[in-house]
Amino acid sequence: LPLLLKATLLHLASGSYHPFHNGFYYNHIMNDNSDEQDKVDYFSGSRLVVETSRDPVYSYNGANVTLPCRYRYEPDQEPKLKIRIKWSKLRDDYTKEQDVMVAVGRTHVAFGDFKGRAHIRQAGEAGWHEASLVISDVRLKDDGKFRCEVIDGLEDESDVVDLRLQGIVFPYQPPRGQYRLNFHEAERVCQDQGAILANFNQLFQAWSEGLDWCNAGWLADGTVQYPIRLPRKPCGGVHLAPGIRSYGPRHRHLHRFDAFCFSSALKGEVFYLERPAGMTLEEAKQSCQDAGAEIARVGQLYSAWKLAGLDRCNAGWLADGSVRYPIVTPRANCGPAEPGVRSFGFPRKGRFGVFCYRER
Repeated sequence: LPLLLKATLLHLASGSYHPFHNGFYYNHIMNDNSDEQDKVDYFSGSRLVVETSRDPVYSYNGANVTLPCRYRYEPDQEPKLKIRIKWSKLRDDYTKEQDVMVAVGRTHVAFGDFKGRAHIRQAGEAGWHEASLVISDVRLKDDGKFRCEVIDGLEDESDVVDLRLQGIVFPYQPPRGQYRLNFHEAERVCQDQGAILANFNQLFQAWSEGLDWCNAGWLADGTVQYPIRLPRKPCGGVHLAPGIRSYGPRHRHLHRFDAFCFSSALKGEVFYLERPAGMTLEEAKQSCQDAGAEIARVGQLYSAWKLAGLDRCNAGWLADGSVRYPIVTPRANCGPAEPGVRSFGFPRKGRFGVFCYRER
């Protein structure tokens, strides 16, 4: 046998050969420098359990909300001082979107736009230890999934809670007409109207409440979809069941569609101003300013209609140059037989009233 092979066989026969391992147990459990309490906890059979709300937590724009999370040990024991609590916001596919907050004991750090708005409420009850996340001044983009993660030495357990904002989804196309917006432009036009691009859950909720719209629009995840209650030939065909039609993900720069925007509760009020002879758009903007307000955006009008019961059978200018009016109780000479926000489009001429928005 060649000398190298003989040496290898002698080495194996000597018993000095060790099977391959990843070093985890040697580095973290069994080496002489590891913490003795970690070894005891690991082999004691104690298990960390983390729980959040099974049901979604509902809130609205500008409110304060608590996302519940608690943890315990089985069998029961007191948590160690080094325990770490971490909250993250997730995408719809459960991958991490952003860090929200990390806390160790009484020390905590919030990240991004959660700075100054988020803290962790830590308490205890009947063997449970609380790690709930409190968010103040809830914003539209806070809607979504949050992960509560508890890290205690070698153990790392987590659970997910769903925060859903109460609000209204509305389709939007700019004055230029149908299918003119790429994804980034759709994001901007929704923001310009006091809203954000809707996510799928929000669109599905709107569909379940009766939204039927045959034009495809961008959603926040970059997909293009549209809700159909009454199947018909131009909207996917008469043989398809009602539901959300999807074009799937589209190219965010090249492809162009409308937008589905989402708006929630208002911090102020929408009100109507009129003159006997009506107003041009510029006169309407000035009238709102004279009243200590600003001309309302489309999202604000939809929110006032849906969430505050604004009902007005008079057409009025909005900030984007469109003319609309909100109807809660359908009646003669006020459009179709269903509640909704009626639109006259973007008239270049004409004199109308105006809807204004004023912060409280």
